[in-house]
Amino acid sequence: VQLVESGGGLVQPGESLRLSCAASGFTASHYHMRWYRQAPGKERELVAVINSAGGGTNYADSVKGRFTISRDNGKNTVYLQMNSLKPEDTAVYYCNVIFGGYPYWGQGTQVTVSS
Repeated sequence: VQLVESGGGLVQPGESLRLSCAASGFTASHYHMRWYRQAPGKERELVAVINSAGGGTNYADSVKGRFTISRDNGKNTVYLQMNSLKPEDTAVYYCNVIFGGYPYWGQGTQVTVSS
């Protein structure tokens, strides 16, 4: 099982980014897939989830209406579209899956929102 995030960067407030999480070693559509983030000095927090069945989604209150999680089953990839970014969205963003009862994480991708 491997997760590889990409798409982070430095943007100004109000701009957008799309993060990608390329999965390998398993079929991502069969599992709940999650995006977490961790800001300096803070605990890792759950940002968004896309369910395996039906693709239902859930979001942290802090990102509702601004972030959208989605998946491309053909590419075995999960995305996080982030719009109207704020400085408080600055963090390392991680992709996560629970596979065989064990949590797997990617290496993370840095998102910095600053003017």
